[in-house]
Amino acid sequence: MDNDVRPRRWTESIADGHGSGFDKKEIRPYVETTSQASQPSKWKGPTYYGRSQLKAAPFNNYVVGGYIFLAGLSGGGAIVSTLAEAVRGERAYGVGRRGRYVATLAPTIGALLLIWDLHTPQRFYNMWRIAKGTSPMSIGTWILTAFIPSSMLGAGAQVLADVLPGAGWLKPVARWGSAPSAITGAGLSVYTASLLAATSTPYWAAAPRSLAVRFGASSLVSGSASLVIGERDPATRDALNLILGGALAVELAATIAHHHEVKKKGVAEVLKTRWGRIERFGVEGLGILLPIGLHAASHLVSDRKGKAALSDLAAIFALAGSATLRVAALAVGEESARRPDISFRFSQPENLPG
Repeated sequence: MDNDVRPRRWTESIADGHGSGFDKKEIRPYVETTSQASQPSKWKGPTYYGRSQLKAAPFNNYVVGGYIFLAGLSGGGAIVSTLAEAVRGERAYGVGRRGRYVATLAPTIGALLLIWDLHTPQRFYNMWRIAKGTSPMSIGTWILTAFIPSSMLGAGAQVLADVLPGAGWLKPVARWGSAPSAITGAGLSVYTASLLAATSTPYWAAAPRSLAVRFGASSLVSGSASLVIGERDPATRDALNLILGGALAVELAATIAHHHEVKKKGVAEVLKTRWGRIERFGVEGLGILLPIGLHAASHLVSDRKGKAALSDLAAIFALAGSATLRVAALAVGEESARRPDISFRFSQPENLPG
């Protein structure tokens, strides 16, 4: 029996294949040098057989991403349509009407997607049993709960006003009944970013503030884009395009800031993956820069139909980019959790909350 119980260095233990469980080669602890301190570096320390220290999220990215997109679309649509009616009055009635229908997407289709992800309606009901101010999930549940009554009341009154003869008196009911959804819609637009950032997934947790701004701006983009399509009044279309262009500019700035912060935290390697490239080029390129370019081109066209066609095309790409953002953000986050070189690098002391 070997009586030598002196502790051995990592290099000795790994060289003879005993004790550590790490790869059987010389591995030294990660030490950041002075030259590396100014820029994030890759993880060079040990891992456990290359396995991640985190578990990737178990949900279906398309299902959950679809719910998050519809939540942002409904919230953004409620905000923009309520604002349009408040400013332009009866001239923006068509915008308000479409906005009330758009606002029902989260309580209906979105709720079904959420229940589908939870696998049983009982889990959805159980979220109503508690209200916890420190839980983004609980806060989000009650934001959605507060959003449902006003959005469904406004849409229900709007349906009756559209269908029943002589039911025009319901139009003010629809307008004022849906107004509170603009307030709860603001929370619905961004709470999902807080929900993701509260986890240990590196890509989500690296820059919670800029991620929330991205989701919020993208919600306004999708909401205003959905209302632009088919709008016939040139003045109303121009006003909606102004909101859409401003939201796209904010989303672009937030995207640049988010990627900068992700790089600063040493998580930028995940943007080189397939979903990372989709997030970069599909969202930033086709979903933001292209609509901005189409809007700029529409100002060079004198023909009203051509201008409207470019505006509609920009809105379609903006909607597609907003949906892609949610799905891609989930997939990139999962990849960052799955890769130990990223998760270990992110968990270094300089990235921990102060």
